[in-house]
Amino acid sequence: MLEVKQSHQQRPAGDGKIIYPLGVKEITDKISNDEVVKRLKLVVKTYMDMDQDSEEEKQQYLALALHLASEFFLRNPNKDVRLLVACCLADIFRIYAPEAPYTSHDKLKEIFLFITRQLKGLEDTKSPQFNRYFYLLENLAWVKSYNICFELEDCNEIFIQLFKTLFSVINNSHNQKVQMHMLDLMSSIIMEGDGVTQELLDTILINLIPAHKNLNKQAYDLAKTLLKRTVQTIETCIASFFNQVLVMGKSSVSDLSEHVFDLIQELFAIDPLLLVSVMPQLEFKLKSNDGEERLAVVKLLAKLFGAKDSELATQNRPLWQCFLGRFNDIHVPVRLECVKFASHSLMNHPDLAKDLTDFLKVRSHDPEEAIRHDVIVTIINAGKKDLNLVNDQLLGFVRERMLDKRWRVRKEAMMGLAQLYKKYCLHHEAGKESALKISWIKDKLLHIYYQNSIDDKLLVEKIFAQNMVPHSLETEEKMKCLYYLYACLDTNAVKALNEMWKCQNMLRGLVRELLDLHKLPTSEANTSAMFGKLMTIAKNLPDPGKAQDFMKKFNQVLGEDEKLRLQLEQLISPTCSCKQAEQCVREITRKLTFPKQPTNPFLEMVKFLLERIAPVHIDSEAISALVKLLNKSVEGTADDDDEGVTPDTAIRAGLELLKVLSFTHPTAFHSAETYESLLQCLKMEDDKVAEAAIQIFRNTGQKIETELPQIRSTLIPILHQKAKRGTPHQAKQAVHCIHAIFHNKEVQLAQIFEPLSRSLNADVPEQLITPLVSLGHISMLAPDQFASPMKSIVANFIVKDLLMNDRSVGNKNGRLWTADDEVSPEVHAIKLLVRWLLGMKNNQSKSANSTLRLLSAMLVSEGDLTEQKKISKSDMSRLRLAAGSAIMKLAQEPCYHEIITPEQFQLCGLVINDECYQVRQIFAQKLHVALVKLLLPLEYMAVFALCAKDPVKERRAHARQCLLKNISVRREYIKQNPMAHEYVVPYMIHLLAHDPDLTKPQDLEQLRDVKECLWFMLEVLMTKNENNSHSFLRKMVENIKQTKDVQAPDDPKANEKLYIVCDVALFVIANKSTSCHLDSPKDPVLPSNFFTPPDKDFINDKEYLSPEAKLQPPKQTGVLGAVNKPLTVAVRRPYIKTTTSDTGSNASTNSQPNSPATNKSRLLLFRISLLFFQCDVDFIQSQPSGKKRAAPASDGTENSVSSNPSAGSQPPANKPRRGRPPKNAAGVATPDKEAGATTGGGVGRGRKRAAPAQDPDSTASADPIGVKTPKQQKEAEPKRATPQRQIDLQR
Repeated sequence: MLEVKQSHQQRPAGDGKIIYPLGVKEITDKISNDEVVKRLKLVVKTYMDMDQDSEEEKQQYLALALHLASEFFLRNPNKDVRLLVACCLADIFRIYAPEAPYTSHDKLKEIFLFITRQLKGLEDTKSPQFNRYFYLLENLAWVKSYNICFELEDCNEIFIQLFKTLFSVINNSHNQKVQMHMLDLMSSIIMEGDGVTQELLDTILINLIPAHKNLNKQAYDLAKTLLKRTVQTIETCIASFFNQVLVMGKSSVSDLSEHVFDLIQELFAIDPLLLVSVMPQLEFKLKSNDGEERLAVVKLLAKLFGAKDSELATQNRPLWQCFLGRFNDIHVPVRLECVKFASHSLMNHPDLAKDLTDFLKVRSHDPEEAIRHDVIVTIINAGKKDLNLVNDQLLGFVRERMLDKRWRVRKEAMMGLAQLYKKYCLHHEAGKESALKISWIKDKLLHIYYQNSIDDKLLVEKIFAQNMVPHSLETEEKMKCLYYLYACLDTNAVKALNEMWKCQNMLRGLVRELLDLHKLPTSEANTSAMFGKLMTIAKNLPDPGKAQDFMKKFNQVLGEDEKLRLQLEQLISPTCSCKQAEQCVREITRKLTFPKQPTNPFLEMVKFLLERIAPVHIDSEAISALVKLLNKSVEGTADDDDEGVTPDTAIRAGLELLKVLSFTHPTAFHSAETYESLLQCLKMEDDKVAEAAIQIFRNTGQKIETELPQIRSTLIPILHQKAKRGTPHQAKQAVHCIHAIFHNKEVQLAQIFEPLSRSLNADVPEQLITPLVSLGHISMLAPDQFASPMKSIVANFIVKDLLMNDRSVGNKNGRLWTADDEVSPEVHAIKLLVRWLLGMKNNQSKSANSTLRLLSAMLVSEGDLTEQKKISKSDMSRLRLAAGSAIMKLAQEPCYHEIITPEQFQLCGLVINDECYQVRQIFAQKLHVALVKLLLPLEYMAVFALCAKDPVKERRAHARQCLLKNISVRREYIKQNPMAHEYVVPYMIHLLAHDPDLTKPQDLEQLRDVKECLWFMLEVLMTKNENNSHSFLRKMVENIKQTKDVQAPDDPKANEKLYIVCDVALFVIANKSTSCHLDSPKDPVLPSNFFTPPDKDFINDKEYLSPEAKLQPPKQTGVLGAVNKPLTVAVRRPYIKTTTSDTGSNASTNSQPNSPATNKSRLLLFRISLLFFQCDVDFIQSQPSGKKRAAPASDGTENSVSSNPSAGSQPPANKPRRGRPPKNAAGVATPDKEAGATTGGGVGRGRKRAAPAQDPDSTASADPIGVKTPKQQKEAEPKRATPQRQIDLQR
């Protein structure tokens, strides 16, 4: 190391004359620059050859060394001169080390600044002088010449200038030696000095800032390597800098203060040891009150924790836990940044997934849409990299977000899961284990098709076509994918997929009808029809408002462009292949692209339409491929086990798939090969397979008779055999198949009808069901041919031998429901009666009147028509359901609806409160389907009001959803009368006034029940106040109070009940609406078959509710959280009643349904009325009803009828009112189990109703559907003698 000796100054020998090397003349300012350079080169060579041991030469050339540091050389304008002088000076410091020949501090400073300036020449590696510059650098680095500056007071200025120079000249043309010498030179200054000043530190750190880093990558690398080499020394300086900026807030200490977070990130990437003392300071910053400051720290730490090889989370747990706390930060951008970080963390540090899961769960429910969206992106990105990086809980968060309220979030969740499914389940990129882990995705995606939003439906269709069964695959591969997908789907997913194909087919039909209208001459009617089609099409596209305008424009283009119409016709043609469909879509899109625009919303909307109607999956080739796969499964040569399904499951699912496709693509099935395979399926033992095969023939075989005679000759005997001896479902399909595809259907049906009608034998019930089904469907399909023979069968066999003659003692285990395969022949007999009447569609013979009386008697007698106690509880439940469903089915025909009396309507409606859970469930679903298809008159919607008394919350929730759906459908259909659905209220009021539970009209408990039923309906109706509908409802109820009950116009008690229900309804309406007292926009018209015309002289302004009976207003209901049934049903043209007269009435309007004696006489009247069924033989025999026997004691099972052991010793009580059991006799509800009904002396012959017991799994304060639950039943006292009736709550 060179040292400065201030006590001794070396002087030249002799008189101080400058001695030059041999051959070098004196160098002065008198000579030219070229000469100076020439002479200096010799001097340089001389110094280069000298070493420290040459004492004589050192003394000889000392004066020259001092001369070279003169102003003439240090300030010489010639760069070559300066370079040569710098090289000489560097060698002088080497030779005279450790004592420098220069004693003045100022001179030393000037010399080193001069040498530093010359180092700038290193920048140009192609310069002729570069080797001399390199020699200069090498010499300085090797000797550590700059270390002499440590003794100078302002040495920092020299070092800063040196560092800046070296960082500025380094570039990618320098070799490793240059970089090494620069590092040696700078590191020696850092490591051997007393410390690094802030200014010097800044010259290093500035190269790490992103802006500088991008400008000079080599300077960044040089600084990075320098910091790594000097980490032990420089770490304290770095810590001091960050402490002043971060903790003390002294941003003025450095110009780099505003870049502290960028610097921390870079320093951490270089070597975490550089920040050992800085990290605790970041924990302090994470708790700052400034949101923007917290955000900056979170961004920084996210990069540090998420870096690939970072171990910061494990090495600094307190900082990690503090960082995780920012997931719950009040500042939205902070939470958003945390969520974004989680993606890198999951991918780079799987071990941290457990820590992140709980925080991501909370953020997946964040109120901010962007955060929920980014949670999904985070999880999906990690899953796409490696499925093992995301656990089931994280995937569950994405699944939940598919039901998010925001479309952007739902879309991201659905698309993300679809991409995972395609990658791991379709392409099997990670093996079977990973595919099994996410096998649920396919089902959950298809379940979204149940949502009401058209955007959701369209996205599911897109996902299905691109990710689940990619349409780009070859036909065989595509159909294999579809075949096994269908076999693996759950029941609801299968229904959703079927509905998807059904909707697409419906839309194709609408477009086909629109094109047909274009072929007709222009007219006002034609234009109106086109408009209707366009509006319907628009409802099936996103944003229906804009879609309407775009569809009008598209229709205009169709009218002007014949080629476009032809392309569209080909696209929706039944014979269009998948390849042709793709070509048509491209051609239509190309034609609509001009003129080109950056965004073309019209084109995008048309694309949506084309994607929905284009048959990209199914054509004749695809059906053929599916049939081949089915054959392989039948033969046992398929890959069923490898695909995770059994051969039987594959066969059954394959036939179901073909059956569904036979509805939507019937033309694609027409080939001998396909039908041959289906014939083989008909011969299989699996009943479901054969049934599906028959239905496929029924849907697709219209041309079999003319084009495939061999198939016809084989098919006919099989269909005959199935119609006679197959299962009931096979028999039904066989009859319909014969009727659909054969020209001589009359002959074929007669060949089935005649032997079956002769072989009917009620003594062999197990062989009776299939004939009954076949005969019923034959009489419905061919009424002109078989209506008359059927009347004889109905009179002599169905009624006399079957329904009125109980031959065997039923199962007495007390169960209220049994499996479908145990249904009694009597149920099918009732269905036969209905089908026979539906076939005739007239009541000229009054057969319908008698049938309705029969069905009413069945309901009154609780399903035991003969009252001989021979029939089992489960059969009675089945018969009640069959009778109620039959009345509802007949009501769908106008000719029969007109003769259904109000009392028969009430009996039918009360089935929805049956004691058997399955009866209530099935009846409600049948009612909903018929209403939503607009097949039933409006009054039947009133029946849903009774669901408020259902003890099972899922049933109430389902009923409310049914109401919402029905009202929505009717609003859409009858837009010219927006208040049409409000006319359900009079029917509801009349129905509740005749509720068997309403025995004491002023009883608070009974009034509360009435209020709950009214609120159940009114809450849905009053969601909107369209056209002042609230005042219309009030006016309607007030008008009812001015009329009388048609059923009992002269009965004061019956009319009082009606008026009390009206008062409760007015109370509910007034408490719900503040605008109901306004003037009604129109005067309601009440149904004349339920209410008498208003008496103008009679003003009924009396309040029938006592002051204590005025109830609290009902609480409002929120959105239902769960619905247990899909509610999407296609709409048909509604039945519109043409008359309100009650002609053809078959019961006295003055009868009182609450009277047991009336019930008895009504049953007798029914039996007498059956005389019309006689042909030549009087088959009605008097059957004494006898004394009702008590049921056998319970067998101890949970599903048995509860009985009181002391009841047998008591005399039989008087028969109570019809309907639900008394409040104090309601049993305790037992979930998930069937409960029988007591048959002791305390139970009368009424239709059993569901007891309004509280749900066992709910409380009064937490009702899931938001309305007040029916009241709690008081527990029966321990010693009460009256037997209790349990209510069936089986789910």
